[in-house]
Amino acid sequence: MDDETRYEAVSSRDARFDGEFFFAVVTTGIYCRPSCPAVTPKRVNVRFFPSAAAAQAAGFRACRRCRPDAVPGSAEWNVRADLVGRAMRFIGDGVVDREGVGGLAQRLGYSARQVQRQLTAELGAGPVALARARRAHTARVLLQTTTLPVTELAFAAGFASIRQFNDTMREIYAGTPSELRAAAGRGGTARRTARAGAEGGLPAGGIPLRLAYRGPYAAAEIFDFLQVRAVPGVEEIRESRGGRTYRRTLRLARGSGIAEVDEPAGPRGRRRPPAGLVCPAARGADGGWLECRLRLTDLRDLSTAVQRMRRLFDLDADPYAVAERLGADPLLAPLVAERPGLRSPGAADAEELAVRTVLGGPPERAAALVRAYGKPLDVADGHLTHLFPAPAELTGAEVEEPVRTLCGALADGTIALDAGADRNSAERALAALPGVGPRAAAYIRMRALGDPDVGTRTEPEPGPRTEPEPRTDPEAGMAGGWRPWGAYALHHLWNAGLLPAGEMPGTAGLPAYAAAGRAG
Repeated sequence: MDDETRYEAVSSRDARFDGEFFFAVVTTGIYCRPSCPAVTPKRVNVRFFPSAAAAQAAGFRACRRCRPDAVPGSAEWNVRADLVGRAMRFIGDGVVDREGVGGLAQRLGYSARQVQRQLTAELGAGPVALARARRAHTARVLLQTTTLPVTELAFAAGFASIRQFNDTMREIYAGTPSELRAAAGRGGTARRTARAGAEGGLPAGGIPLRLAYRGPYAAAEIFDFLQVRAVPGVEEIRESRGGRTYRRTLRLARGSGIAEVDEPAGPRGRRRPPAGLVCPAARGADGGWLECRLRLTDLRDLSTAVQRMRRLFDLDADPYAVAERLGADPLLAPLVAERPGLRSPGAADAEELAVRTVLGGPPERAAALVRAYGKPLDVADGHLTHLFPAPAELTGAEVEEPVRTLCGALADGTIALDAGADRNSAERALAALPGVGPRAAAYIRMRALGDPDVGTRTEPEPGPRTEPEPRTDPEAGMAGGWRPWGAYALHHLWNAGLLPAGEMPGTAGLPAYAAAGRAG
């Protein structure tokens, strides 16, 4: 997009581009999301930025009306496998907060100077500024949803000092922390928190959050997908008249947590809209959010927990780009029209997903592993009783060989499945393990590493390339027509019954199933 196209998106308040870019108004000193409902400023007064951090670094403060820091993330980081894409996924997972810029650079295999230069060139801000914007957003959420003392809240958000915290909040939000909390109180948030009851300044039911997404969202399908795969003890789906709630335990860097996410309710509380009706909350054309609650033993894990739930529910996807590409295929076009906003679920814990995939079988098999090796919660919460065991806890001789071999490679760092892992290297290493193979490796790549371009190629190519080479067989044209959204094509085929649910294509790739579908 050029700046004139961006301005057209701003003029039409197009929510499809929320999180893809930001605009700032030089006469007011404020930056906004493209869908901001305020009066459209004159073009001469508008500046565009690729990230909120870049707008903040240029001296602009966040709009209080459209909350530009709360938009979905850019879908570009899900697709890209280069240095910048991997760095953004690492930063979102809290690596800079925990390990500093040096730790980020080491994980990427580049020097800190190279990482700084690449991020600044593409995003207008380096890793420190990007992490700072992330901390500020976390602090604002805590200010407006909890009654934590400001001092405790600042360190929970990841700030190194109270002075740094106060200066950052004034610079980004044009107000002191106390003023931001008071503004939320006038809106009723603080009063609702107090009525709900709090212990240590936290709401009794957990920190309430709204996880934003863009475009339509096929909520029923993603909840169905998670429900049939839920591992007892670690996950559960609670049914109620108002809909379903997905609940799970989280093993985090500094502690543990419990996350709850509500399925958007359809008309009259139904989970699925009746035929011919569209539920605005679940499939709204302009996006929406999922209600989430987090209970954490260490609040410094808040941002990381949020990002993991966003990846699990694929909330940073661009459904418009997916529909445009897949809707051009004769086989997939009616499937895309039938299920607008169908997502490709990721994983809340990449290592857990890898173990469950290699273990195979129904969820009860993984539940037995959890009971034997998982860490019990101090107090059971409903049917949630354990954390899924870490790889180092599954390397004993009594563990099945494929799982033991995988966990040994994860524990000693031979295979990395962290947020910014090199996807090609990880898939090749997984496929080479005994008892894993290419199909399981591709499934792990799709979900644990969040790769949207799975299923449109053959087995991974050898060598250190970060991008797969184009195919040269007769199916290459069809495969290329689905890139980079092969994972979404796979979910459409699963939901339509054209491919057995959960089955990954073999070396022929998804196009072979497309050909079979046309023949049938």
